[in-house]
Amino acid sequence: MFRLTFGIIVAASLAGCAVSPDARAPQQTTASPAPVVPDVMPDTMPAAVAAAEPDARASVRSLIAAVDAIEPVAEAMCRDRSPTLNCDFEFAIDMNPNAQPNAFQTLDKSGRPLIAMTVALLAETRNADEIAFILSHEAAHHIEGHLDRQRRNATIGAAIMGQLVGLSDDPAVGRKAAEFGAAIGARAYSKDFELEADTLGTIIAAQAGYNPLRGADFFFRIPDPGNTFLGTHPANADRLRVVTRTAARLGFTNS
Repeated sequence: MFRLTFGIIVAASLAGCAVSPDARAPQQTTASPAPVVPDVMPDTMPAAVAAAEPDARASVRSLIAAVDAIEPVAEAMCRDRSPTLNCDFEFAIDMNPNAQPNAFQTLDKSGRPLIAMTVALLAETRNADEIAFILSHEAAHHIEGHLDRQRRNATIGAAIMGQLVGLSDDPAVGRKAAEFGAAIGARAYSKDFELEADTLGTIIAAQAGYNPLRGADFFFRIPDPGNTFLGTHPANADRLRVVTRTAARLGFTNS
């Protein structure tokens, strides 16, 4: 039986996000991921959740059910596709009331993959399929190795930009150039990563018993990032095409 953590999640080196219509860019920090409250078994909830409105309690129960269904599917797929990775997924809810609507995948201090969703994002979801799709998308980021690929791209970008300004006598200029290069490198293939995660996430959600097309309805309500320079997410229309095409191969249609 899995353990679902309710608490404040502080994370670094994260991949993936799902934002609501009211959210802006996801916040990233430099601290290590660390749930700060004890684990809570699936059949119990913290007092704050238990005292919430019925819709909020229903959302938490849907999340617990989604984790229960998705975890074995994602872990089996991870072991099959990426046997060198740690495939022991952990799931958490960030109960910080000030955290923006967001979901992300990161690693804890032991290297275990952690998938977290803020309580604000959970409140924005409208059904269990959306919750399942978001979790499946984040699990796919880990299975596809996006964190390592992101770090590698950042390292390459920093090295290239550092070499370009290597003739400068000011160390501060070199540091700034390396930081800028790392940022560009980390974002270089981020849109491709998101589409890869949408593809695999669709498969995970479907195998877990959810409707990925209904889950992808979330894209109709979040801001469209379009094709902005150095943007981290592809246009919503591109993401919907990927999900629709993948779901069709699995027998799902919009009719």
